[in-house]
Amino acid sequence: MIRINPDHFSRCRAVLFLLLFLIWSAQANSLEALGAPEDTADITVGCLYPMSGRAGVLGRDSVVGIRLALKFLEQRGAPDLPRLRVLLGDTKSKRSTAVTIAERFVHEEGATFLCGVVNSSVAIQVTEIAASANAFFIGTDHASSRLTDEFFHDRYFRVTNDTRQSMTAGALFVRDYFDDHLKKKPLRISYLGPDYEYGYQVWADFREALNKLGVDYEIAGTLWPRLSEPDYSHYINELIRQKPDLVVNSLWGGDFVAFVTQATDTRLFDVSRFANFEKGGDYEIFAHLGDRMPLGLLLASRHHNNWPETDFNRWFVQEFQRQAGYYPSSGAQGAFTGILAIAEAARQVSGDYGNLEGIERAFENLSLTTPEDPPGFQSSMDPVTHQIRQVMAIGETVEDPRYPPANVMLGNWQIYYPSDYEQVHSARE
Repeated sequence: MIRINPDHFSRCRAVLFLLLFLIWSAQANSLEALGAPEDTADITVGCLYPMSGRAGVLGRDSVVGIRLALKFLEQRGAPDLPRLRVLLGDTKSKRSTAVTIAERFVHEEGATFLCGVVNSSVAIQVTEIAASANAFFIGTDHASSRLTDEFFHDRYFRVTNDTRQSMTAGALFVRDYFDDHLKKKPLRISYLGPDYEYGYQVWADFREALNKLGVDYEIAGTLWPRLSEPDYSHYINELIRQKPDLVVNSLWGGDFVAFVTQATDTRLFDVSRFANFEKGGDYEIFAHLGDRMPLGLLLASRHHNNWPETDFNRWFVQEFQRQAGYYPSSGAQGAFTGILAIAEAARQVSGDYGNLEGIERAFENLSLTTPEDPPGFQSSMDPVTHQIRQVMAIGETVEDPRYPPANVMLGNWQIYYPSDYEQVHSARE
């Protein structure tokens, strides 16, 4: 019989726990770094994205987008471009985690730039950290218009469309698409959005634009499921009961996939037109749903794999697919654009990378060609709001098998330029 000394066993167990703790601590404190090594980098950029959960695909796609941006800059071979060191942090879609990582980036890693962030509530926390540290924050995927309004600071710049732009384009689309109906009677609208900052702001921006345009509408009801809601049956049944002419939905990512999956087994899409003018047209939605993606939904996103049909967008989509083995969601293009924007603004200070005021001025006057720019148009920064000015494309789901595993993409496009949606708000400004 083998006898085990209890004291010896306790000491071994304590040593084992210590080793496990040290391994966990090392993993928790390690950061993935891309681009230039620390000792040769001109600028350190700390990017924050969720890498797991329902929003994880946007974070993982964003990392591929960053890699493509660094490769694109390297291939340009311009001697005046800064050498970028890009650190990656997994926010897990949690504000506390994002705050910890952002503070580490600026205070321990010397980052003068923060970038990324998917969740708008997380972005509000991160922008406050950037402001207090006099660091830049380049928003690539969150969308609440409050970031360029009440939470605005001089070094925040967003390189993708915000909720005000997308929902103003949505209001213009409603006015045009439902023109015959509106000539006869008000449009009954139901709204369903996530019960947090982003969902509230989408609804506020949409109603503001409808009112500015003089669209005659009635609110049939508003519904607020929590983030990562597992069961939407109650909300779907309530929407059917409300009998709106149009359901406007602002769920995104895995939440939107779950909603549409559950709604396809009901009459919802038969009794009401259905729209999502923010993120419903993301490729990830089409890829997840495959044959179950309904036709005739009115959707938009911040990037489309099949529009615009430019050489730059084709290169971006094909190169992403070659690198990742699948096609990109909109988050990838946002991250790609963010890195290009940082490099271009920093290039204009002629090597004086400590001249943050000069970089700030360069950002305010930034013009940049992005994969989502149609022919003859170039994205540009609004120097007052620090919000990029881009084209909005809204489409209808149609059969299109060119981007498997998706069998449905957007078509029948309606295109809205910055001059279209900015004119709507000019009276208020």
